[in-house]
Amino acid sequence: MLKKIDRSALFLGKHAELFRCPNCHREMTQQEKSLICVNGHRFDLAKKGTLYFLDHQIKTEYGNDMFTPRGRMIRSGMYQPVIKKIANLMKTGNVLDVGCGEGSFLQQITQLKENPVSIGFDIAKEGIYLASNQPIEAFWCIADLTNLPFAENSFDTILNIFSPSHYREFKRVMKPDGCVLKVVPQSGYLQELRAVYHPDGEAYSNEAVIQRFTDELSLDHRERVTYDFKIPEENRLDLLEMSPLEWKVPADVKAKLAANPLKKITIDIEILKGH
Repeated sequence: MLKKIDRSALFLGKHAELFRCPNCHREMTQQEKSLICVNGHRFDLAKKGTLYFLDHQIKTEYGNDMFTPRGRMIRSGMYQPVIKKIANLMKTGNVLDVGCGEGSFLQQITQLKENPVSIGFDIAKEGIYLASNQPIEAFWCIADLTNLPFAENSFDTILNIFSPSHYREFKRVMKPDGCVLKVVPQSGYLQELRAVYHPDGEAYSNEAVIQRFTDELSLDHRERVTYDFKIPEENRLDLLEMSPLEWKVPADVKAKLAANPLKKITIDIEILKGH
């Protein structure tokens, strides 16, 4: 069985044309276990088979203590109706998962719809290191959303699931007949958890995010998906740690909910497809 770094080197050998240098924006070629551009900027594969495309270290608030329970919740079936709809809406071809975290969404989507090329990236290296363990054929890298290390017209589908957007870069790397699939939380999303963690919070709305999508892209499909998910008993504590909602919540509030965790949760999202 090939090591991760060797599998990734084979991937680069087949698909180096999908990448461009984030420093000088020139084309790149594979040399053994590295990508090198015509101006000599070099990016070496890590032992985990990942590439680090940033020119400095980034410290984010997203770590294993959030990514690990998030992955377990996704695999528990919490988003399965959403994942099925995404798989039906996406184009077969090269897929880019933006802000992929630990890669669980891409892994679940791949179970329903395989694509010839799947690449996931995130700015949090902790997420990408976990993603490298996913049991799928995919390439993982650490990159900046505002300066994607990918060539023009490279991807048939761009997945943008619960993550920030940069439409100028999306349009640059998307094929002329490609699409962006964005998943946006709606007002009822995780409302039971919000009610405990942020009882005095303002009404939750992402209408500005949706408006920005429709301003930047031609809208092909818009669909709201709402349902209750019965949380498996073994995942009820995972729910409390899987999102930034728990940041800055007082310890006594967390402890009270952990002692009597939620048994169901509301999923309320919108799926947007545009080109």
